[in-house]
Amino acid sequence: MSTLLPEDVIIDILARVPRCNYPRLSLVCKHFRSLIASPNLFAVRSLLGCTELCLYVLLHNRETGVDQCWSILRQKTKDNPRLVRIPSLPVALHYAAVGSKIYAFDWTNDDSVTTNVLSIDLRYHTVQPLPSIDASVYTTVADVISGKIYVLGYRNTSSNKLMVVLNTETETWELVRTMADTRGYYTWSSSFVMMDGKMYMLSPDGIYVYDPKESRWETDHEKLEFWVNKGCVLDDVFYCYDFYVNSLRTYDPKQRRWGVVKGVEQLLAETKSCSHFSWTEIVGYGRKLALFFSKEEVTRGRWEIWCAEISLERQEDGEGICGRVEWCNQVMVAGNFIGSKCVAVMV
Repeated sequence: MSTLLPEDVIIDILARVPRCNYPRLSLVCKHFRSLIASPNLFAVRSLLGCTELCLYVLLHNRETGVDQCWSILRQKTKDNPRLVRIPSLPVALHYAAVGSKIYAFDWTNDDSVTTNVLSIDLRYHTVQPLPSIDASVYTTVADVISGKIYVLGYRNTSSNKLMVVLNTETETWELVRTMADTRGYYTWSSSFVMMDGKMYMLSPDGIYVYDPKESRWETDHEKLEFWVNKGCVLDDVFYCYDFYVNSLRTYDPKQRRWGVVKGVEQLLAETKSCSHFSWTEIVGYGRKLALFFSKEEVTRGRWEIWCAEISLERQEDGEGICGRVEWCNQVMVAGNFIGSKCVAVMV
């Protein structure tokens, strides 16, 4: 296929097309396929302000527990969003998203523990290995503050706690010299959250807060009793789904106060009404929340993954947050697969 249009004009046109149409456009001809995979296209998208937040969901087989696969939420319309599997992307134990990339952390245990790191560029679906951590550490969790990934774990098989930082711009590591004086810390990802430029860590003996600017740990005596699931942070407010009372809870670290998102009661009632309910996770993208959940259709003998998009607005008196369900749809007939991780990336 040939065209009389200059290549820079073609790229300018393609940059304005929603990314969900790129797989079909790449089938038009080899030239289009090459342009869609080129760095120039995404550079122009950034200059034009046409980049989009895309949601990626890590699936795993609930029966084997080991089969994993990434998928992307394709959303051409509100009435027809679909999770599409991407088997070419690697899987690992822990992940952190920065910009258009997902950083995957995994460790091997041969003669000594080595934490391996991969950079997954979701603009092109390419993978690049990064320097390993310069310390033997069992990685437990990883999260992001200001473009830097804070990785926590234990040194070798001992109980010595360790935190290292990956600078994603220079791709270099540095060791955090101070650690919170705790009896330990939980090793699941829901026990850490980044908000207000600080790391909040749930420990058996309380909440500890790390300020990277001051390189200092503090104790937060506020009881975060509703912090039960992995949540997300939007505008320095923490959101998490409380399965026990079936509500979306908020925590404002500046006001040191818990709240409940109003206006989503019907959605949560529908999810709760399913007698076979498993896995729920929320992820922030833009100024909205995406609530993913899976449920079993017993009569059909299958698992389904659903997603709801929730827009947020502060009440006029500033005393609470209201949510509005923009849409809620089944996004995948998943067989034995359910979700285990959601991330939002800019592409």
